[in-house]
Amino acid sequence: MGDFNLALVIVAIIVCVLVFLFNVYLLVNYQHPDDANQAYFPKFVVVLGLSVAAISILMLPADVANRQACRHAIYNGACNLTLPMKDLWLAIYIVDAILVFFVIPFAMFYYEGDQDKLGSVWKRMKSALLWVIVTAIVCALALGILYGLIGKVDFTVRHLSSSTQSFPASWDFSSGSQCVGSGARQCSAYSANAASETTWSMRTTFPEYVVALATIVGSVLFTIFGGVGIACLPLGLIFSFIRRPKAVITRSQYIKEATELAKKAKELKKAADALHQEERSGSKGRKWRKNVKSVEKEVLLLEEDVKALEEMYPQGEKAEASWAMTVLGYLAKLVLGVIGLIISVAWVAHIVIYLLIDPPLSPFLNEVFIKLDDVWGLLGTVAFAFFCFYLLLSVIAGAMMLGLKLVFITIHPMKWGATLMNSFLFNVGLILLCSISVIQFCSTAFAYYAQATAAQEIFGHTLQSLRGIKYLYKYNVFQIAFIVLAGLTFVYYSAFGWRRKKPSGRFQLST
Repeated sequence: MGDFNLALVIVAIIVCVLVFLFNVYLLVNYQHPDDANQAYFPKFVVVLGLSVAAISILMLPADVANRQACRHAIYNGACNLTLPMKDLWLAIYIVDAILVFFVIPFAMFYYEGDQDKLGSVWKRMKSALLWVIVTAIVCALALGILYGLIGKVDFTVRHLSSSTQSFPASWDFSSGSQCVGSGARQCSAYSANAASETTWSMRTTFPEYVVALATIVGSVLFTIFGGVGIACLPLGLIFSFIRRPKAVITRSQYIKEATELAKKAKELKKAADALHQEERSGSKGRKWRKNVKSVEKEVLLLEEDVKALEEMYPQGEKAEASWAMTVLGYLAKLVLGVIGLIISVAWVAHIVIYLLIDPPLSPFLNEVFIKLDDVWGLLGTVAFAFFCFYLLLSVIAGAMMLGLKLVFITIHPMKWGATLMNSFLFNVGLILLCSISVIQFCSTAFAYYAQATAAQEIFGHTLQSLRGIKYLYKYNVFQIAFIVLAGLTFVYYSAFGWRRKKPSGRFQLST
């Protein structure tokens, strides 16, 4: 037992250090050159947010491993757990909520204030604090009112009773008589009628209520972006391979295509200058925001066309090596897409088999993880963590797809060596907000594997019994919406995803 506890603590410390170093590596390699050697506070928030999100996902496997310390105990309270997981869960998600609703908005307003040339550091801080204080007041009022009015949990309980017998000299139990009392075939405690059911209400703790409301907000975003992303993530990779350039184009074709792209770039620059002029004159209405969105979308598409043209006509001394790497890159996308498609299908099948059908047809992935643990102690835990991380990747993929398709969703692309801090902060906030829901979703979907954990207590009992919220989980609203969106996205990609995108015509701002 002691060796197991020590190993768990050492692994937890090592994983936290590795997560921090990996997030620093991501920041350094994804940041835009304009942000080099500056914007240190937003960078600190990005690394902290990514670390909190990753650690929160890894805490569920750690919670399962932590419970293994009590696998030989008769009941859960008969041993001392290595880590105080319930306290850690509440702490990590309070930090998560503070980052999402206060720290990240402040960092974004502060950073964008620098871009807007608001002046001194104090002026930028003052502007950012003003927005955050307003947000804090609104959130505090909403939380306080909701907690005071409906911050209770309602548990359905049934009164159980049983007869008593004098202590016998010997016990005589058999398959036909399993209860105290001669001839009793069914114990009295299990024969209570439905009329004995009642509702037991109690007020939940404020930290648990904050986690619950943050989970609801995250669940809405997770259902939309995750449902779309779990289909478009693997299919996007597969159809990218299908639409790949089959051969190197000629120089004349390259010049023709490059000329067209140059004309498009000039049109976009002209449109961007016009929007800047409108912004300086104070004309920032709905039409202006719609045009900004259109320009951002066209710039992204133009960058994709430029990248595709560079792939079809590699230049320089290592042109042949560059073409070979392009071919290998598309083959890797095909392999990753097929693997991702298998995982997506497994997720959808598991949700239907284990969550939507009552009673479940099979434990499915729960049983797979348990068998993997029997093969090697950490194999099931690693597979479990991978499936949870895959949902987060699906959320990002879904947000990018909908950002390109829908006008009211802002585009914040993540590009290697060209990601501005406001895009970094937006995506970190999205990951943090959805990570709470990913954990809740995984703890429900893998309840058999993660049974008797602290996460089950918080997300499986308190959250699903919370007044005013429990019906969303009782009737599987989020799971059904997730499956529907995944199906619609699959149909959309199957119908249109294989087609090569044609360059758009002349770009014009809406009037």
